[in-house]
Amino acid sequence: MSSAADFKSGYIAIAGKANVGKSTLFNLLVGERLSIVTAKPQTTRHRVSGILTSRTSQMIFLDTPGLFQPRCRLHERMCDQIRRSVSDADVFLGVVDASDFDATFDREMRAVLRRVRSRRIVAVNKSDLVSPARATRCEDTVRKEANVKEVMTVSAQTGYNVEPLLTSLEQALPSGPQYFPEDMLTEHPERFFVTELIREAIFLQLRQELPYATTVKVEAYREDSRRTYIRASIVVERYSQKGIVIGRNGKTLKSIGKIARGKIEAFLDAPVYLELRVKVFPNWRKKEQALRGFGY
Repeated sequence: MSSAADFKSGYIAIAGKANVGKSTLFNLLVGERLSIVTAKPQTTRHRVSGILTSRTSQMIFLDTPGLFQPRCRLHERMCDQIRRSVSDADVFLGVVDASDFDATFDREMRAVLRRVRSRRIVAVNKSDLVSPARATRCEDTVRKEANVKEVMTVSAQTGYNVEPLLTSLEQALPSGPQYFPEDMLTEHPERFFVTELIREAIFLQLRQELPYATTVKVEAYREDSRRTYIRASIVVERYSQKGIVIGRNGKTLKSIGKIARGKIEAFLDAPVYLELRVKVFPNWRKKEQALRGFGY
């Protein structure tokens, strides 16, 4: 361990528009798959923390929901999490998409970058999808239009330039103590990740808008010497949605359960018995009491 004067520590908030690859980059930086990742936008609803401890630093990464205009109370809660993460952070890591640059480095993203008071670094992600010349133009535009000095082209998919980015983030942190034990990977309990992995399975199995109308609540979580027993409810807003989630002869729900169980077993490194039920809570995304009860 370095001397206390040399040791660096602090929070790094990762933010950007939906589908720029924030969660993939977050998982790569932390070295563990903690944030769920799907091809659909707005998969991330919670602020997810990941802790990376080395001999010289402790970096606490915060993966946030994608920047967007809220349309319901749930969306407002998600936006609150972004604002809180950014205001709490010692370093702000903005992420834009080189392959969809104009849409992801839009007026809203530029405004966020200008408002940030902490140290700012911007990652131009998905560089594997564009030419080097295009990536360089993206970098130059960010420096000029958002007045950001530290801009790096990266690819979370291939790992290109992620190590140099990690070095820059560590150097940007202030000197400070080690806040968490060396073997601690996150501030969240296991139940949180079980919920997230079930949600990921829902996004992978259901189409169009239905995944956005669902949430998951773990009702029971029990471990014994043989396996971990989990009972969870998939909550939807309408009775017609309940039938779609269950599917004909329960086929869709069984598929969700199979995918989720495999992901949870890999995460816990233990056998899992997973029981899923589907419940209806009308308009839960618009109700304050419901959002609190579901952990938002």
